[in-house]
Amino acid sequence: MKPVIALIGRPNVGKSTLFNRLTRSRDALVADLPGLTRDRHYGEGRIGERPFLVIDTGGFEPVAKEGILHEMAKQTKQAVAEADVIIFIVDGRQGLTPHDKTITDFLRKSGRSVMLVVNKAEGMKYSSVTADFYELGLGDPYVISAAHGDGVADLVEESLDIAFAQRPPESEPAEDAVKGIRIAIVGRPNVGKSTLVNTLLGEDRVIAFDMPGTTRDSIEIPFERDGKHYSLIDTAGIRRRGKVFEAIEKFSVVKTLQSVSEANVVLLLLDAQQDISEQDAHIAGFILESGRALVVGVNKWDGLQSDRRDEIKMDIERKLNFLTFAKFHFISALKSTGIGPLMKSIDSAYAAAMANLSTPKLTRALIEAVEHQQPKRKGSIRPKLRYAHQGGQNPPIIVIHGNALDAVGDVYKRYLEKHFRETFSLVGTPLRIEMRSGKNPFDKTK
Repeated sequence: MKPVIALIGRPNVGKSTLFNRLTRSRDALVADLPGLTRDRHYGEGRIGERPFLVIDTGGFEPVAKEGILHEMAKQTKQAVAEADVIIFIVDGRQGLTPHDKTITDFLRKSGRSVMLVVNKAEGMKYSSVTADFYELGLGDPYVISAAHGDGVADLVEESLDIAFAQRPPESEPAEDAVKGIRIAIVGRPNVGKSTLVNTLLGEDRVIAFDMPGTTRDSIEIPFERDGKHYSLIDTAGIRRRGKVFEAIEKFSVVKTLQSVSEANVVLLLLDAQQDISEQDAHIAGFILESGRALVVGVNKWDGLQSDRRDEIKMDIERKLNFLTFAKFHFISALKSTGIGPLMKSIDSAYAAAMANLSTPKLTRALIEAVEHQQPKRKGSIRPKLRYAHQGGQNPPIIVIHGNALDAVGDVYKRYLEKHFRETFSLVGTPLRIEMRSGKNPFDKTK
C-alpha cells in the first residue's frame, strides 16, 4: 500500500503549491488568497521508484465550531486520520503565529509523525527563518520553497523514509487503483452536487453546505458500486459569466470545463425547486459541444407538489429540447431516492459512447435508412450514400462515403442520426456524422 502524506497548515502558507509540485500537476488551484482550498484533495507522486499519495487540505481551524470553517476542519481532521506522515507547513515570511501553536497542539494529540516545514524561505538564512519555530517543540524544521522547489526532494525522501519505517512496503507492489468510468458532476451553484457525491460514497467526503460556491476546486474521488469502478469528479458551480466576479471563481469555472473535457460521462444536475435557467442551457450546450456522454439529474424532487412537477417537466422539454438523446432522472440526493436508475443510465451512456460499430453493420443500417427515405435532390443532383464506417469514440463518429454529399441537408443528417441511434441503441451520447464525397475524375475536364 502506498504511504500517505497529508499537507496541513493555516491558510495561504503554500500547501496547494507544494501539492502541485509533489504530484507534478496543476490539479490544485493556487492563488495569493487565503481559504482557496476547502475539501481534501488527493494526488499521486513518485520519487525514484517509490510512489506515494499526497493529500492537500484547506486552511486548518481546529477550534472552529460552526460554518464553513468547521466543515473545512472536519475534512482536514479526516486527512490527518488517513495519513502516515503529516507535513505541517508554516510561513517563513510571517514567522510563528498563535494559529500555528493551536494546530501544533492538535497534531501532537493525533499520534501521527509530524514534520515541521518552513515554506517561502527562498533567499533567507536557515538560522533566521527557523529560530521562532523551535518553540513548537517539533524538532528541527525543514526549510523549503514550494514555489521554486528548493529542498522539496529531500523533504519527500525523508517523509517516505519515516512512512516506510512505520508501514513496510508489501512484498509485491500494489497495482494502481482502477479508476473506471470518470463521471463529472456539473451544474449551477447549490444544486446539490456535493450532496450527491457524499450520498454515492456513503460518507461526508466533500463539504456540502447550504451556501452557493462552497466547492471551488474539482475533486476526483474513486469509488466502487455493485462491483463496478468509477471516479467521481465534484466540480465548482458555474454561474453566468456576468456574475463571476472573483478571480478564484473564474479559475474554478476553468477547472470545471476541463473536468467535462476529461470525463467519460457528464452528470448535469438541475434544481427542481428553481426554474430551468438560461445558464442550465448554456452548460448543457457546452457538454454537447464537447461530445461527452450525458445523463441529466433533476435534484430536490422530493416534497414537490404534482402541479409543480408538471411545470418543471414542461420547462425542461421547452428549454432543453436539444438533449433528446439523454436520459432524465428525477432524484433526491439528500434522501437517496432515484440513485439506482441514475447510475444504470450512466453505465448505459458510457457503453454507448465507447461502442464499437462494425463497418458491415453500419453500411447495412445506412442502406436501410436510404431505402426508407432518400436524400432530397439539389438541382439535378441527388446525393448517393454508399457505405459507412466508425471514425471515433466518445462521442461515436460515423463517417459516410459517397458522391455529392455536400448536398445532404441538416434535416436528412438528423434523420440518419436518429436511425443510427435507434439501430445501435446509442442512448445517452451525442452522435456525430461526417460526410466524405469521392472525387469526380471529370471535375477538371473542359
